[in-house]
Amino acid sequence: MVEVDKPYVFDGPGGPLSLADLFQQRRQLLIYHFMFEPDWTEGCPSCSYVIDNVGHQAHLHARDTTLAVVSRAPLPRLQAYRERMGWNVDWYSSGRCDFNLDFGVTFDAASGHSEYNYRDLSTDPGWQGWTGEQPGVSAFLTEGGRIFHTYSSYGRGFDLLMGTYNWLDMTALGRQEDWERPQGRSDGPAMNWLHRHDQYPAGD
Repeated sequence: MVEVDKPYVFDGPGGPLSLADLFQQRRQLLIYHFMFEPDWTEGCPSCSYVIDNVGHQAHLHARDTTLAVVSRAPLPRLQAYRERMGWNVDWYSSGRCDFNLDFGVTFDAASGHSEYNYRDLSTDPGWQGWTGEQPGVSAFLTEGGRIFHTYSSYGRGFDLLMGTYNWLDMTALGRQEDWERPQGRSDGPAMNWLHRHDQYPAGD
C-alpha cells in the first residue's frame, strides 16, 4: 500500500471534492479511469462498454466499498453523456488536477508521464508523439484517517469487469470479436450472419 497525501481536487455535482470525499464515508474506493479527453464530445466506446456492465452497487456498499468514475473532461460534458447512456454511477471530473497523470492513465511523455500498464513507453516507436488517455481501475483504502492506493489494473487486466464477455466466453462462438479471431478460422453460417449484422439494433 502506498499512502496518497497529494491534495487532489475533483469536480462533482455539488462542487469541488477531495479524494477523501469520493469514498462517501465508506472504507474502500474503486475508481474506473474512463477515457474522456477534455475536448471530446462523447466517451470512449470501450469504456462505455465497461460501465454498461456495472451491476447493482448496493452489493458494493454493503461491503463498505464505493465505486466512482473519473475522467478529465469537464463535468457538464460527463453529466450529459451519463444521462444519455442511462447510467447510475457517480462520475467526477479530474480536469483541474494531476490525478490521471499520477495514476498512469494520461500518457504525455513531454511532461515525464510515459508509463502505462507498468511499462515505460517513451522508447516504443508505436507511442512516439502520442498523448492522451488510457483506461484503468484503481483501488484505495482508508486507514486511521489516511488514504492508501492499494491496487491498479490497466489494458486488458480488467476484462473480468465486462460481465457480457464472461458469459460469451462460455459459448461456442465466444466473444465474436473480429480482431481476436485466430487467422484461418473458417466462418460458419452463424458467423456469416454476425458479419452482416455487426451493429446492434437501435435500443439494444
